[in-house]
Amino acid sequence: MRLKNFGLAAVLALMLAPAALAQTPVEISADTFTVEESAQQAVFTGNVVVKHPTANVWADKVVASYGEGGTSDIKTFEATGNVRIETDDQNATGERAVFTPSDQLMRLTGNVKVTNSGGTVNAEELVVNLETNVSTFTAKQGGRVTGVFTSQ
Repeated sequence: MRLKNFGLAAVLALMLAPAALAQTPVEISADTFTVEESAQQAVFTGNVVVKHPTANVWADKVVASYGEGGTSDIKTFEATGNVRIETDDQNATGERAVFTPSDQLMRLTGNVKVTNSGGTVNAEELVVNLETNVSTFTAKQGGRVTGVFTSQ
């Protein structure tokens, strides 16, 4: 199974980069959308769907936290509750996904399952380093990472 950097990180990076927004449409829908200026957060709640040409993300809640630079200064992007990330050739599910632009890490945690044409991997956590292109699966304490792979 050849793992690819997940669409979530690409979607998040595109969503959070103003220049990219001008070039690539990202559609976000939710039951509610709240901007909390004092907390420097944008919060999407209830049946959140993030649609991008290369990937889609579903979650119960999505929170973008930003710094003094506003939405061009994103500190973290977090999706929680029934997280599903889908690209043309890969699907990933978990309970929480966090992308931190400062270190280019995307963490998917909580009963992680990644499926593509090469097989399926189950773990408690997946960390994708977008700078080094390294994906690391970790099991629950006392558990094991499991996978079923098919030859192609």
